[in-house]
Amino acid sequence: MREYLLVLMVAAVITYAATPLMRAVAVRTGAFTPVRDRDVHSAPIPRLGGVAIYLGFAASMLAASHLPYLGQVFRLGPELQGVLLGGGIVCLLGAIDDVRELDWLTKMGGQMIAAGIMAFSGVQLFQLPIGGVTVLPAPIMVALTVLIVVFCTNAVNFIDGLDGLAAGVVGIAATSFFVYSYLISRTYDPPNVFSSATFISAALIGCCVGFLPHNFHPARLFMGDSGALLLGLLLAAATISTTGSVTPSQVSANPMAATLLPLVVPAAIILLPVVDVLLAVVRRTRRGQRPWQPDAQHLHHRMLQIGHGHRGAVLLLWLWAAVAALGSVSFVFLDGWVALSGVVGVVVVAGVLTIWLPRWAPSRPPRPAG
Repeated sequence: MREYLLVLMVAAVITYAATPLMRAVAVRTGAFTPVRDRDVHSAPIPRLGGVAIYLGFAASMLAASHLPYLGQVFRLGPELQGVLLGGGIVCLLGAIDDVRELDWLTKMGGQMIAAGIMAFSGVQLFQLPIGGVTVLPAPIMVALTVLIVVFCTNAVNFIDGLDGLAAGVVGIAATSFFVYSYLISRTYDPPNVFSSATFISAALIGCCVGFLPHNFHPARLFMGDSGALLLGLLLAAATISTTGSVTPSQVSANPMAATLLPLVVPAAIILLPVVDVLLAVVRRTRRGQRPWQPDAQHLHHRMLQIGHGHRGAVLLLWLWAAVAALGSVSFVFLDGWVALSGVVGVVVVAGVLTIWLPRWAPSRPPRPAG
């Protein structure tokens, strides 16, 4: 655990220190997020924060590679090097888009290349925990891996609409994956808590913690596409590394739980971004629009329409993300009725706050971002 704490701290410190530098670069290069109809900020805000996040992640990899136990993970294969390279590709692609808008096809192509590099470096689904363990032909598994990476990458990009929302949601998801992966790996024979999935999760937590002080409302810097695409890719890498290697018996001794949880837990951990992107696709296609055409009806827009303030909407969406992510993980390590009681209780609290809080404490007009 101490090595993971060190990795988290390195990622947080480097990300926090590099963010003001990237803000200065964004100002010099004119990388600003303009005020559009669907946006909630009232003045152009510099972006490129994702580059600072990438520097934090790369620094955590460098530190981990020299540690006694985590260093062994780097010597087992090129998986983590593939994640670093894939992350670098989407971060560079996003940074170019932050400075100079790119078309959707170019961004999609770059994401698929990054996903392919990760898959061929070993970060892919080798099995599916369906009805025991299901192994499909290698080309299908690689295609599924690429599909999951691209979907998760864009899902995080979709929810990046309020100050601190994407970084907080991803940080919560990464925390859940860390707990899930770390505790599951303790059941291995022999136990081995050092894995690429657990490392990526720890580093991702640190990156989000280091970036949030600069990004929480009112944000001084946006992560931009360079950050949203990178966080989505890293979250997908942790998901795939865990789901693609775990067997149902390692998750639960209960046959029904062993069948459901290996698939339900990873899906629940990233539930908020997934729900947002699915609703957007359905909503836009029903209107005859293309799925990637932007609008102002995402979950965070709806929270503001209900009457929540900027910070309140973000905190409540963090709460819903935690309910889904940590709640699902609790079913793996707690008695089923205990976990269910806790989840139901928090869902009731979150629901009451979401519906009634604006009536109890009407939000004041949002402060201009800057």
